[in-house]
Amino acid sequence: GGKGVKTISITEKTGNLVAINNVTDDDDLMIINKSGIAIRMAVSELRVMGRATQGVRLINLKNGDTIAAVTKVKKDEDAIDDEDIEDIDATVVDSTAADENLNNDKPSSDEEE
Repeated sequence: GGKGVKTISITEKTGNLVAINNVTDDDDLMIINKSGIAIRMAVSELRVMGRATQGVRLINLKNGDTIAAVTKVKKDEDAIDDEDIEDIDATVVDSTAADENLNNDKPSSDEEE
């Protein structure tokens, strides 16, 4: 077996490692927390750290909130203007029928007894 390479120092202060991604300066990083807040940042603007450090704080979490997802996103150099937004074809999905089907699958109080 190999000896391995230590990548980060886990302490009570830093907490556990949530995600690790292989990125380049041409990527963006998106972090989404369980309360629904999403942030997107350029990888090129992040501070580079050496091995066995405590890392860099990228998001502040409120008490009880946790990270839901972390992903790399291709950086889009082209700015979106109003004309691009007007050309977007958005499809609205009616979820009422699906909700009714879910409610029909639940046993009524008569069926439970």
